[in-house]
Amino acid sequence: MSSFAPGHFGEYPPPLGEGPSHPERPQDPGQTNLVIGEILRVSINDSMPDPLDDTPQALGEESSHPEHRQDPGETHLSGMQQVIITAIHATDLTLGLRRIPAGFHVVLKTEGAEFQTSNKPVHVDQAVVEWNELILLPCEPSSIVRVGVYASFELGPMLCHGEVLRTFEISVGELLDRSEKSHPIIFQPKQEEVVSSCTSLVVTVERRSDENGAAVLCPLTTLMSDDIRALLLRTDAGHGLLARYRRMQNHRDLEQSINHFEHALDICPMNHPCRPAALFNLATAKFVNCQANGTHADLDIPVSLFQDALDLRPTGHLDRPITQLHLAISLLSRFVKRGFQTDPDTAEELLSEILDVCSANSHIYRAALLAIETSALHPTGSIDANDLGQEQPAASMHPFSLDQLAYLVEWCSRIDDPHALDEVISLHYDALGYYNTGHACRGRLLGNLSVLLHTRFQRRGNDEDLDQAITLQREALALHPVGHTARSKSFLNLAVILSARFNHRSHIEDLDEAVALGREALALRPVSHTDRPLSLNNLAGQLYTRFRHQGNDQDLAEAIALQREALALCPVGHTYRPMSLYNLAIQLSARFNHRGHAEDLDEALVLQREGLALCPVGHIGRSKLLDSLGNRLSIHFDHRGNAEDLDEAIALHREALALRPVGNTDRSTSLNNLANRLSTRFDDRRHAEDLDEAIALHREALALRPVGHAGRSESFDNLANQLSVRFHDRGNAEDLDEAMALQREALALCPVGHTDRSKSLNNLANRLFSRFHDQGYAEDLDEAIALRREVLALRPIGHTDRSKSLNNLALSLSTRFQHRGNREDLDESRENLCCALTLLMQHDPFQLTVHDSLATVYLLFHQSGLHTFGPGEDTDSLNAVMHHLKAAANVVSGSLLHRLETSLLWVRHASQYSHGTELEAYATSMQLLDTYMSATASVSSRHDTMKAFPSTLAVDAASYALRSDDVYRAVELLEQGRTVIWTQMTRLRTPLDSLQTRGDHAMALVKRFRDISSLLDKGPASHAKRTSRLDVEAEEVRYRRLVEDWNKVVEEIRKIEDFSRFLLPPLFSDLQDAARDGPIIVLIASKSSCDAIIIPHKQPPTSIPLPTSLEKLQILVDKLQRTGNSALMKALMELWDDVVCPVVKNLGKFAQRGSRIWWCPTSVFNFLPLHAAGEYRPNGESLSGHYISSYTPSLTALMRARRSHSKSPSVSFAAIGQKRPAGASFTLNGVEPELDLVLSLLPPPPAASSTKVTSVDATKSGALSALRNNTWLHFACHGTQKYDEPFNSAFLMRDQPLSLLDITQMDLSRHQFAFLSACETAVGDIQTPDEVIHLAAGLQFAGVKSVVGTLWEVNDGTVQHLVKAFYKNLCGDGTMNSKRAARALYRAVQSLARDKEIPLDQRIVFMHIGI
Repeated sequence: MSSFAPGHFGEYPPPLGEGPSHPERPQDPGQTNLVIGEILRVSINDSMPDPLDDTPQALGEESSHPEHRQDPGETHLSGMQQVIITAIHATDLTLGLRRIPAGFHVVLKTEGAEFQTSNKPVHVDQAVVEWNELILLPCEPSSIVRVGVYASFELGPMLCHGEVLRTFEISVGELLDRSEKSHPIIFQPKQEEVVSSCTSLVVTVERRSDENGAAVLCPLTTLMSDDIRALLLRTDAGHGLLARYRRMQNHRDLEQSINHFEHALDICPMNHPCRPAALFNLATAKFVNCQANGTHADLDIPVSLFQDALDLRPTGHLDRPITQLHLAISLLSRFVKRGFQTDPDTAEELLSEILDVCSANSHIYRAALLAIETSALHPTGSIDANDLGQEQPAASMHPFSLDQLAYLVEWCSRIDDPHALDEVISLHYDALGYYNTGHACRGRLLGNLSVLLHTRFQRRGNDEDLDQAITLQREALALHPVGHTARSKSFLNLAVILSARFNHRSHIEDLDEAVALGREALALRPVSHTDRPLSLNNLAGQLYTRFRHQGNDQDLAEAIALQREALALCPVGHTYRPMSLYNLAIQLSARFNHRGHAEDLDEALVLQREGLALCPVGHIGRSKLLDSLGNRLSIHFDHRGNAEDLDEAIALHREALALRPVGNTDRSTSLNNLANRLSTRFDDRRHAEDLDEAIALHREALALRPVGHAGRSESFDNLANQLSVRFHDRGNAEDLDEAMALQREALALCPVGHTDRSKSLNNLANRLFSRFHDQGYAEDLDEAIALRREVLALRPIGHTDRSKSLNNLALSLSTRFQHRGNREDLDESRENLCCALTLLMQHDPFQLTVHDSLATVYLLFHQSGLHTFGPGEDTDSLNAVMHHLKAAANVVSGSLLHRLETSLLWVRHASQYSHGTELEAYATSMQLLDTYMSATASVSSRHDTMKAFPSTLAVDAASYALRSDDVYRAVELLEQGRTVIWTQMTRLRTPLDSLQTRGDHAMALVKRFRDISSLLDKGPASHAKRTSRLDVEAEEVRYRRLVEDWNKVVEEIRKIEDFSRFLLPPLFSDLQDAARDGPIIVLIASKSSCDAIIIPHKQPPTSIPLPTSLEKLQILVDKLQRTGNSALMKALMELWDDVVCPVVKNLGKFAQRGSRIWWCPTSVFNFLPLHAAGEYRPNGESLSGHYISSYTPSLTALMRARRSHSKSPSVSFAAIGQKRPAGASFTLNGVEPELDLVLSLLPPPPAASSTKVTSVDATKSGALSALRNNTWLHFACHGTQKYDEPFNSAFLMRDQPLSLLDITQMDLSRHQFAFLSACETAVGDIQTPDEVIHLAAGLQFAGVKSVVGTLWEVNDGTVQHLVKAFYKNLCGDGTMNSKRAARALYRAVQSLARDKEIPLDQRIVFMHIGI
């Protein structure tokens, strides 16, 4: 039978065995190496070489071309005796051919003439091909005829002869003699061939007289251009060399063949009729080269060339089917080797079209049909094209050949179809009956059956399958004795399955034997062996596994060395390079965990990224590489604390999960990986949605791991862990109960000796410990301690998780000490923690946890007085507490949130015990809070985050500094720890004019700073509820990366002379400049004390204790909420007595009567109308009788406003009003008259140009436009303060609110003044009072220099009076100066005070902020 094969592919089945998973929590069950164990190489018999003469056609030999041939029958001979060939019959032309030709033809050369028969296709059942063209020979019997039989690869315009099958020389006389006697010319197989194409040739020759004229074949012309001649010669040479390569396997022949075909293509321009053939020839040779060299990354080249050829052969073209076939084969090959998911579908379409247009008995049809059937049998595409066109041998009488059974093994390894797996196992058992003990192929069959049973064990957990797999593999090995070519494969497979049994039962002898077998397999594959990388990978994996379980450094070192050798044998383009990169990265990560060498982890990440780059979108192995890189980044985050690593890991795991839809065998692995990363992020950032999603993912993963699944216990563990975390976070007892039940199930699946037993024991101990804290059962605590001791015994010195076990046991023991007072428990706890700390490397973030635990234990020593005569007297232990809390807060690689929480604990304990590190603790906490907040993408999110931390941190720090007589430090701490959100926003708008003069480097830094700041300043303020989680996460990652880049630029700027404190918290010497135009009074209210600090411009600050308390001030705030003049007056009198009067008594030496002062209130002082305080009796004292009051949210805000004050001779003024906002049931009738009044009081142009925006024009966009285009503003509308979401506080416009959030995103740095004639525009949020989040402050922080706002609701009558008086005082002389606003407001309020009909609350409702 004929055997055509356009090429071969799909030799290697998928891996056997799994790679190492992340050894620490979170668990990564099921993480699998791309190739760590070899199943059985599918080997198709392709030993029949191409029939090619020993010497290929010379480059200088003339060739034919169809364009230069006359049509047969055009020439007639008569009148003389002639010798004519009347017929040629060739047999077995297809025998042994490796390629599917388009047709066959014969070429004869004699006496300078060359004749070529027609090109005839051959059908499957056609043994003889016959040509009946008449060919005129010389009459002289001694004349020599050279005959060549060729296989061509085009039915359309032919480019050269094609591949030569037979060539020989014979005389005319011998031809006549053989013809008369009917003796065929018999051909023997060529050298080194069993059979060769064209076994015989019969040439019928006749002598004819000239009486009967007959049409004979005309000779080919030799007239052609140099380019055409070169094209033909190059193509013939290429075919000859390619055929010889197939026979002799000399790679130089293949290289030269490609070279000739490339030159031939260069000769054919785009419109040349032979360009499709030239493309096709080069594609064929390139495809063979990819298969021969294993450079499957280069398969894109032949695919592209075949596609180009196909594009030039449209529907109906004679050569379109053969082109479609080769393109389909190359696509299937690329799918097998590189996993492009669209390739099989495209190939199927091409093959189906062939079946539609080709005859069912053609070789092309047959090859296409077999390709479709084979790919359907094993849909992953593991087809060897050498099978195409072959009949199945009937020797075994089994329905499937060994090759097909091998394909089925591969198929079952890739799909999770239980029925199919059982069916294929049954087929293999049946096949054993056909291949008895003495059969040469029995060992191969046993090996494949062993692999199938191992696969079924992995999916269902049946111990009998695993044991039987090992038994069968041992039998296969016995059938492959020393010298057998398959012996190394049997060694490898047996080693992999023994490793699997070790992972299941922890019998170390299985692993030791696996290592020994791996060494024997490697010895059989020397450096030159093509499969040596696989053996190196397998042995490295087994040594790595042994290291993980025994902690032997030598095993890990050898594993890494072997893996490096494997990688060196897999250069770029090699099929196994991604696998080698993957495995080496895992082992380097393990060494990092073991020794803490940062370069190992960095190299692992580089390797993983290269591996992922080699598996682009569409590659079948991409999901594994995505998961693996995500795991490495997670380790990097654990050890470096870089939030970007964790966010990127989550994004990678999400992509991996998307590539593993329901039904994918690895879906549960991706679910667990993503869930674990989300859990880590919850630990780091406390986003509740992360925890809920993690639990949902773990539930789905558990559902995909039924009873018997190898990963079921790990899924139990993971789900139980997260339920326990949610219990601690939300206190739902059902979560804890479920976690406990799941944990006991997990432990039941990990009996003594199981590799995961220590993990399950540890997790169960955690659940018991949690239940003890929740319900107080002493037996739970005792059992937890017993379990932790067992865990520690299973993690000896050298184990990567020993320090964690020591820490856990220590915490349990210290807890038991607290309940029972047994000193031995506390001593053992401290000893364990000290040991744990010594086991950790310098940059290990787990140091943070151990330092925290040591602080807890030393605090217990201090409180119990075990080391002294009484509790609280052990100063050494107290110092140790503070030392360890400080050390924990400064573990740079630790979680930023964890460090911040620890620093706050340090503050609490230092304050509680009056320790000398209290001030340092406060400073550290505020610095960490600032850093933590800067990584939050939106201002709304920052406010929510601030609410989770103590609102009095800054004032408590300042209060402590005052008690320590450090007034300067108190002011600095207040400035550092207050208005954090505003400060971070204004940093992005810092002017850098002075830096621009410092040279090119400085200029470049200025540009970079402004560019990044602009991007950060435009970051999303909030996300719509329907925004996808993935989009939100991507935006957060983008923002954090920008923050990191921004921080780097800031650090570079600080290296420039005179810029060392760029954007650092200001020193008092800088802050004092805020008092340039008058003293500033900072009011501090803490639980410890209430104080005022008077800051003059040049003199030292003065601290004044106030005769009040935080509790009294809070009551005073409540009193001020009551209506009625009498109650309000009493509150203002109390405010005078307890707060303002003591300050006024000390202001005389700093400020003259009638001058300006600025209040900088903190904490509860933010809600008190300090400017209105007084005795409220005839001839009584009042603040307004002494000074003109203004407010500032911070000293820095006032300095910034003064820095850019402008005295322009002409101002642009916008009066914005809305009397009937969207959704309102009321009308503000006073808005229009108020705006008209304001505009009437302004100076005429050119001093002021005005714009009125009201009614239908006063929309949100209209207001924003007016804000943007005018530097003086007057708002007359309804205002709302949203206490729960203060950044949603707003001026209500016609369509939508103009929110504080909208204002913060504007640059108002040129703006001079804003009058806010709306309700509650200067009232902050009671939960975060020191963030000062209200409309008036927002306008000032956005850039407006001077702002008039309101403390509560204001009525129309009051506004009309005050506005008239205010603007007359502000600009009555025809000039506009925003620095006069405070005095103008003061005088306007004084005028209201004379009108007794105006209620007191309306007379004091307005306040001034700014310069």
